[in-house]
Amino acid sequence: MAVCIAVIAKENYPLYIRSIPAEQELKFHYTVHTSLDVVDEKVSAMGKALVDQRELYLGLLYPTEDYKVSLLSRLGIPCVKSMFPNQLHRYGYVTNSKVKFVMVVDSSNTALRDNEIRSMFRKLHNSYTDVMCNPFYNPGDRIHSRAFDNMVTSMMVQVC
Repeated sequence: MAVCIAVIAKENYPLYIRSIPAEQELKFHYTVHTSLDVVDEKVSAMGKALVDQRELYLGLLYPTEDYKVSLLSRLGIPCVKSMFPNQLHRYGYVTNSKVKFVMVVDSSNTALRDNEIRSMFRKLHNSYTDVMCNPFYNPGDRIHSRAFDNMVTSMMVQVC
């Protein structure tokens, strides 16, 4: 299940961030920006190795475990009932114009194959291209497109 999808500009500022649940958007904003160092490392390594420049998918950036703590209050004293590990995987994609897409996937319940993530990035890239082709959009501004937002929402719900 994709829990966050972000579009980051060439200069590393966010053009679009969408997360589920929306209350954790700041946490995912931080998570996406920490992933940018790994994206830059992978892009520079690809440039040195003279790999096919048409391959835009960077693959798994890194996995982490995030713990959800369930609190149980006994006689007014909070105590930890249990801790649930939450596997979060970050995937990356870079366009030819150096715009970066980062997707955070919660894989504690479901396992997504690499080609499913790759096809999600292709759909995201096609929708981003549609936004760029809009004559009323100024490149570099935040993305405020209903069609783009609906596509991202459908991608997040579809994977669930």
